[in-house]
Amino acid sequence: MTHQSANAGPVPAATEPAARPEPSPILPLVGTQPAGPFAGAKARIAAVVDANRTEILALSHRIHANPEPAFEEVQAAGWVAEAIRARGFAVEHPAGSLATAVRGRLRGGRAVEPGGEGPRIGILAEYDALPGLGHGCGHNTMAASGVGAAIALAGVAPELPGEIVFLGTPAEERGSGKAVMLDDGLFEGLDAVLLYHPSDATHVTCGLLVSEDVHVTFHGFQAHAASDPWEGRNALDAMILLFSSVGLWRQQLRPDARIHGIIVEGGTAANIIPERTLAWFMVRSPDEAEYERMRVRFEDLCRAAALATGCTVEVVFSGRASTMRNNMVLADRFGANLAAYGVIAGPRPDNLGSSDMGNVSQVVPTIHPCVAICPAGVASHSIEFRDAAGLPYADDVTLLVATVVAQTAYELFADPALVKAAWQEFRAGA
Repeated sequence: MTHQSANAGPVPAATEPAARPEPSPILPLVGTQPAGPFAGAKARIAAVVDANRTEILALSHRIHANPEPAFEEVQAAGWVAEAIRARGFAVEHPAGSLATAVRGRLRGGRAVEPGGEGPRIGILAEYDALPGLGHGCGHNTMAASGVGAAIALAGVAPELPGEIVFLGTPAEERGSGKAVMLDDGLFEGLDAVLLYHPSDATHVTCGLLVSEDVHVTFHGFQAHAASDPWEGRNALDAMILLFSSVGLWRQQLRPDARIHGIIVEGGTAANIIPERTLAWFMVRSPDEAEYERMRVRFEDLCRAAALATGCTVEVVFSGRASTMRNNMVLADRFGANLAAYGVIAGPRPDNLGSSDMGNVSQVVPTIHPCVAICPAGVASHSIEFRDAAGLPYADDVTLLVATVVAQTAYELFADPALVKAAWQEFRAGA
């Protein structure tokens, strides 16, 4: 759920996977009475997911076994596009300016009022992996559950007014692909957006930190590190000074603010004064105004390090992700549909990450609930979480979420008052 480096690197060998929680709290999809309203239609949705479980889970496993980092999800995007095209969606791939973005559209068969078009409900999927780790954030389950929900809605499309809009969204871990897709107009006209996230806890609302990638480049001057070091200007000294300054700054940061980074380039040889160093930082805060103050302070620290070492500096911010606006009208319906299968949402934990779903939530009613795929305490962005995302319990959750997302979308298609209420809440909070 947080942005990571673009450099893929080797994926570590799997360790002993996290244990599957027993007994499974998830009731069978077929044979369990769904939550009302529209229980009959929701039961048909569950049956469609169950009938296509082999394909849905094969997609999750294939993406898990073939991790691709941000903007490089060529295989995953192709597999996702192929799956929804086979269900009658009109597919754009690539969609907009991103080569690995996908948009699929499928009109419902139910007539709408003259002059009306019916609601347009967005079903999302993520599929990028973490460099050097693989699917340590479980995006394989997000891709498969999104495709599964699209398959389920296609199965009941003759009953639906409006349009099902599937969006395959690349680069959540770095670069904020959804922000680019927003700029490309791919979210225009949507009435609601639904996407789940795997976690070690289940909750229907999502807290997110505003976050931005920062690439800092110091330029110095090369010299021999032994014979005439006084002729050089050490770009690595500047970088080390910046990291020291950030470490001291943390004493005055608010407890819920974050700043962290890595050195990407530190020089070329120990006997050469480095003329260029590059680091990648992330700056985060739960408050937009506080983030702006942090942004200014960080730039000041960069300039101070350059001045102290006689270097020059370039500071480039990119891939901004916003805080989250949870739509409780949608979240309550998702939670009720989830509870019918024995999975009860708890309180939202305090440990927050960042996601470009926050950007989406600023323009359209949105939910980004979390459902546990592993025992509590398994950290995301870890080998243990990566392994859990490929286990049978994560498969159960993938099928469950595909069902519940599709059921929640069905309610929006079938009940215009629900769409109206979601928009009223959204506009009241603007």
